[in-house]
Amino acid sequence: MKFTRQRSQEVGVDLTPLIDVVFLLLIFFMVSTTFTRESHLQVELPEASGEPASPAETKQIDVVINAEGQYVLNDKVLVNNRRETLERGVSELAGGDTALPFIITADARTPHEYVVRAMDVAGRLGFSRLSITTEREGESQ
Repeated sequence: MKFTRQRSQEVGVDLTPLIDVVFLLLIFFMVSTTFTRESHLQVELPEASGEPASPAETKQIDVVINAEGQYVLNDKVLVNNRRETLERGVSELAGGDTALPFIITADARTPHEYVVRAMDVAGRLGFSRLSITTEREGESQ
């Protein structure tokens, strides 16, 4: 008896659905990724009336607080906005000299908590020359 040989089907994996899934994942990650732009802090100062302070001294402690509560000490961004981090940074900058002027520059939309935290750190470390930067009325940027 003569048997007819059946053709064997070629075994393979269909890659089309896999490629579709990869492209969908690529689109998902591209859309959901946030891109950060490195830039200077955008600070909108509150307004006040009065005479401007005397010219800045050569050495001082400048604390800049943006609207999100991020601290910058003398142009160096702190890693977080916790009290301990701010206190450690200020004490390292001052080097024990509490007679230095302590200047706080905060955005007008900064939550009050962060400004009070900076004032509290200045008080705990013994700074007595505390200033808060403002903008004259009508001098909007």
